[in-house]
Amino acid sequence: MLVAAAVMSGFIISTSDMSYASDNQCGVASWYAAGSRTANGERMNANAMTAAHKSLPFGTVVRVVDQNTGRSIQVRINDRGPYVRGRIIDLSRAAAVRLGLHGVGKVCIARI
Repeated sequence: MLVAAAVMSGFIISTSDMSYASDNQCGVASWYAAGSRTANGERMNANAMTAAHKSLPFGTVVRVVDQNTGRSIQVRINDRGPYVRGRIIDLSRAAAVRLGLHGVGKVCIARI
């Protein structure tokens, strides 16, 4: 698996190397806790293991692996974003805390 090989080797794949529609991506992640509703209509829950992605279908579960620590989590896509250039995923506060993400970090994501 490309993502596992990238994480284990320490090699970083830029977002320009993989399309947003791809099941596997590496790039920058951030976290967010704003908004009362997500794009799929759910109430925003900063304590849920959820995330925003630009194109993956709502309900998709992805594994997010921190490229620096190797720590991983699973999140469900329930929102759209991130809307900051170069970022591939926005995590809920709970997901960011569990991953150990402070601010932004380099991650790989893979559809489960």
